[in-house]
Amino acid sequence: MPTNLLFLADTHVPARAKELPAQVWAAVDDADVVFHAGDWITEPLLDQLEERASRLIGVYGNNDGAGLRRRLPLVARTEIDGIRFAMIHETGQASGREKRADLEFPDADVLVFGHSHIPWDTTSPNGLRLLNPGSPTDRRRQPVCTYLTAVADAGVLRNVELIPVERNIQPSRG
Repeated sequence: MPTNLLFLADTHVPARAKELPAQVWAAVDDADVVFHAGDWITEPLLDQLEERASRLIGVYGNNDGAGLRRRLPLVARTEIDGIRFAMIHETGQASGREKRADLEFPDADVLVFGHSHIPWDTTSPNGLRLLNPGSPTDRRRQPVCTYLTAVADAGVLRNVELIPVERNIQPSRG
């Protein structure tokens, strides 16, 4: 049976946004497993996602304080439908990332990471898939805020899709 996956990172609630956009909450509701690759900022978002997600896998990021670090690991590992996932917040500079990931995560099929707010989807020389969902709340130098969805199905990661977060457009007055 296929498993619907949602990948989030760098939500920075409430520093960059007061809350997650409704579109992201709808994606949480649709997912069988939600991954969050760190930089939550405060614990209430972790509490909300734990309550609402069918299954939540998270790690802490460089901007997460002691409370989040007590509750979340630096690295998370899990297997879903025959796919071995590893997740960490930071992987270092983009140059050489795939080779470093091969060395640091030899037993993973997919490495999920965050930190840069820059969406990333590559495959390492050894076949490790590297995914960064960007940020659903802080686009930084990107054209839009983003997250990723995918399907785990019998050992294959399918339908990996970068989803832009729709901005609420205020009606014009005039």
